[in-house]
Formats: sequence, structure tokens, C-alpha cells
Amino acid sequence: MVRYMRPYRSIFWVSVVLTIALAAVAPALPLLIENTLDKYILLGDSSGLNTMLLLMIALLLLQTVIRYFHTLMTNTLGQSVIRDIRVQVFNHITSLRLKYFDNTPIGRLITRTVSDLETIANIFSEGLIQIIGDLLQLVVILMVMFFTDWRLTLIVLIPLPLMVIATYIFKEAMKSAFKDVRLWVSNLNTFLQEHISGISIIQYFAREEQEMNKFKKINKKHTDAHVRANWYFSIFFPVMEVIVAVALGLLVWYGSKQILADYISPGVVVAFIMYINMIFRPIRELIDKFNTLQMGMVSAERIFNVLDTDAFTPNEGELQPEALRGEIEFKNVWFAYIEENWVLKNISFHVKAGETVALVGATGAGKSSTINILSRFYEINKGEILLNNIDIRQYELNYLRRNIGTVLQDVFLFSDSIFNNITLHNPDIKRKDVIEAAKKVGAYDFIMRLPGGMDYQVQERGATLSAGQAQLISFIRALVHDPKILVLDEATASVDTETEEMIQIAIDNLMKGRTAIVIAHRLSTIQKADKIIVLDKGEIKEMGSHQELLNLDGYYRRLFDLQFTSAGIQS
Repeated sequence: MVRYMRPYRSIFWVSVVLTIALAAVAPALPLLIENTLDKYILLGDSSGLNTMLLLMIALLLLQTVIRYFHTLMTNTLGQSVIRDIRVQVFNHITSLRLKYFDNTPIGRLITRTVSDLETIANIFSEGLIQIIGDLLQLVVILMVMFFTDWRLTLIVLIPLPLMVIATYIFKEAMKSAFKDVRLWVSNLNTFLQEHISGISIIQYFAREEQEMNKFKKINKKHTDAHVRANWYFSIFFPVMEVIVAVALGLLVWYGSKQILADYISPGVVVAFIMYINMIFRPIRELIDKFNTLQMGMVSAERIFNVLDTDAFTPNEGELQPEALRGEIEFKNVWFAYIEENWVLKNISFHVKAGETVALVGATGAGKSSTINILSRFYEINKGEILLNNIDIRQYELNYLRRNIGTVLQDVFLFSDSIFNNITLHNPDIKRKDVIEAAKKVGAYDFIMRLPGGMDYQVQERGATLSAGQAQLISFIRALVHDPKILVLDEATASVDTETEEMIQIAIDNLMKGRTAIVIAHRLSTIQKADKIIVLDKGEIKEMGSHQELLNLDGYYRRLFDLQFTSAGIQS
């Protein structure tokens, strides 16, 4: 954690200086009260008493000012540190390969980026520096006490070993409790994220009551973890009060005897009563601060587990040529998501620049996997993929992906304006470029009919738009980024026939002058392709033009007959 404080060294050292100042002035008030009682009140010096009262007021004002700036500095330090860590965590997460997200709940990552980081902020605002301050205050006060009367000090400290033992037991118990608290916070966030995102499925199948029961169980675990932590507090603090009372009783007993024997003055006993509170209060607070520190460290461990995750796509390529023709070749490619459970087996095909190739086959045949490995969202196990006769791993990763525009079946739109959903905040894309692209794909009229036009605010996941409208926006997005290779993954699967005709026109405009890879279940959308590749269980079964594959009377013919013959359409 310390390295994150380096950019804010000045704030840290100001906080440390203020902490030392607070510790230095801590014993001043009891000393003033001691002197006031012994030298002015007992001797009846009213003018001297007024002077001491003014000094006390000035001391309290000084402590207030120091504490104000101390709190301000420590909180500023904490928030600055977690701002930097949160940026790093988000940047790290967005750089991870897709395989990591296949196995990691999104809610867990949200917990790491939000609530776990807030807990880390407490390390700086309520933990680390405060602990240093409390320890310094203890040392200063004990030194003053021993200097004033070492015998009385030893009597007061008799219960201290009991406090140390109780503190250690409490600390170990709280460490376990806080781990459970953070675990169930993460589980609760994960459950909420998944079920709120999938609320339509819950309502379609009337599963509200069953999911509520599952939520109650997780929420109870979350509550129980907090109750257990609070239970330890409810035991510890009364024990501490008893120990403080014992110390106070010993002081009154021994101090009274010393006063009667005329060894010490009443002012010393009064000062020691204040010292007891000033010793045992920081010790009690130290426990709370240690718990803050422990909870912060538990959160830090979880966050650094994410930051230490090395699930990146290797980006060792340096090629970024100005011109990219878009010629693609797969050479004996083997790919598996898990070990050797092959999804693609010995795939080989060649696509010339400007050609359109279509991938067809049953669900699970390996179509989407083929385009995922082309963009290096997943790494192949064997073989090679060439772009312009160069292995795609030799290209700089962001350059490669910028030149492959992908339109998916499930269009994702952010809670933002249509314009920003199209440009993705790329400053190089101007409004006139977006308007021109919208006209090309036939979406300009419907966008202009929306309130605000291009500035219309799309709701989460594009809920306020139809599937066809969202799909057209995704086409504009692909067009304005001007990729050399276009990938269409079931781009017309979720729209009606009328919308499909409009989208087909958009596709034709989009594919002009580009190499295109099209995945479609509807064979009507890919009959114009230069080459059709039929996949089955990860293997290429047939390859050729639409008419050539029909003449083979094989896999493609059976797929074609299944879709068209029953509707009375003849080849």
C-alpha cells in the first residue's frame, strides 16, 4: 500500500507532523489543571485562576484547529489513494482477456472496485496515521506520568496486562469475523447484480418468490457475519470499562493515602484521573483502529489478487502498417477453451482481401469461436492465423482489434447518448461522419425522429429501443470506425423479416470494399457470399459457393432443405 502514497508524500508528512503535534499537546491540559488546583484554587489566587482558564481555552482552540487539519489531511490522503487504485483496478480489469470473465462473477469485481476500495480508504483516514498518533500519545503521557510520580504510575498500570490479553483475543476474533463480512458482502453484490440484470427471466417464469428465498438466505449470512463482529465488540468494550474502573479504583485508593501522608498534592491525583482516560481511551481506540486496519488489509488482499491476475492477452507485436488489405488465412488451427476439449479442430481456409466468407453450422459447431480467436480474445492452441500473410500475434493488439469491426447479435448499448454509443467517445470521429454513416445504413430517419436525435439518451442496454434499431446503431458504430475486416455474428437473428430487409441493405453498404466474415443461421442472408464454410463439431465439412455446396448434396444441402423446402422455396 505504501507505494500508492508516494505521489502524496507532502500530504502524508503534513499528517504525520499534525499527529505528532496532537500527541505533544495531549498531556498539556492535565498539567494545567494540576497546577491550577495546587497553586491557585487551594491557595485562593483568583487572578492566577483566570489566567489559567484563559490558557486552557487557548489550548483547547489549538487542539481543535490541529485536529481539523489532521482529519482533513488524512481523509484527503485516503481518498486520493483509492482514486488512483480504483483507476488502476478498472484499467486492469478492462485489459483482462475474456476467458477471465467466463469464470469470474461480475458482482465480485464490482465489490472489489467499489466497497473494498472504500474500506482501504479507512486505512489512511482512520487507521494507519491514527494508530501512529495514538501510540505517540501513549508514549508521551506515560513519560509525563513517570516523571510526575513513578509509584503512582505503576499502581495505575497494574490492570494493563489484562487489557493487552483481552485486546489480543479480540483482535484475532475480529480478523476472522471481518473476513466473513467481506465474503458475504461480495456474495450479496454478485447475487444482486446477476438477478437485477436478469429480472425479466425471473418475471417471465414467475420465480420471484423462489429467488427472494435465495436472497433471504444470502442476506441472513451477511447479517450473521456483521452480528458476530458486533458481538465481539459488545463483549470487549464492557471488559475494557471494567479494567479502566479497576485502574481508577487503584488510583483513588493509593492516591488518597499519598495525599493524607503529604507525599503528593491533590492536583497530581486529579491529573492522573485524566491521564487514565487519556491512556486507556487510545488503547480502546487502537483496537478499533487495528480492526479498521485489518478490514482494510483483507480488502487490500482481495484487490491485489485482482491486480495480480495475469490473465492478459500477450501484446508483444509491434506491427501497425498504414495500409491493411484484409487478407485472412487460417492454417491448421486448433482451439479449446478448457485443456484439450477441442472446439476447433485443424481449421484451414483462406479469404482474399475484399471477399465475403460465411460460416454456417449447428449451434456449438465453432462459428463464434472462429471470430473470437481472429480478434485474439482467446489464444489458439496450435496452428497459426495470418493477416496479410503475417501472423496476427505480430500486430500490435489494439491496432489489430481496431481493424476488425464486429457486429454481434446481442447489441450492447451504454446508458449514454446515441452519438456517444456510436463513437464510443472517440474524438477523431466527428458528428458529420456519424450522420453520413447513419444515412448509409438507413438509420438516419429513425434517429432523427427520437427526442434529441443523436443526443437521445439511451437507457441501460438500449431498453428504450427496438432490437432492430439497436442493431442499426451497432452497424453505424462499425462503419464510422472504418475497419478493414468486418465480422457479423448472427446480426439479423433477433429481428423480424421487415427489419431484416432494411438491415440487409445496411450490411451490403457496410461490406463494400471490406473483407467480411458472416455468421448466420438464416441461409438467405449468406447466399451472396464468395465462400461458405460449413462447420460441424469444430471441423470444416464443406467449403464453396452457395450453388457448389447445394450440388454436393451434403451438410449444406440438408441445412438448406430444412429451412426452405418446407416453406415451398426451391433452389
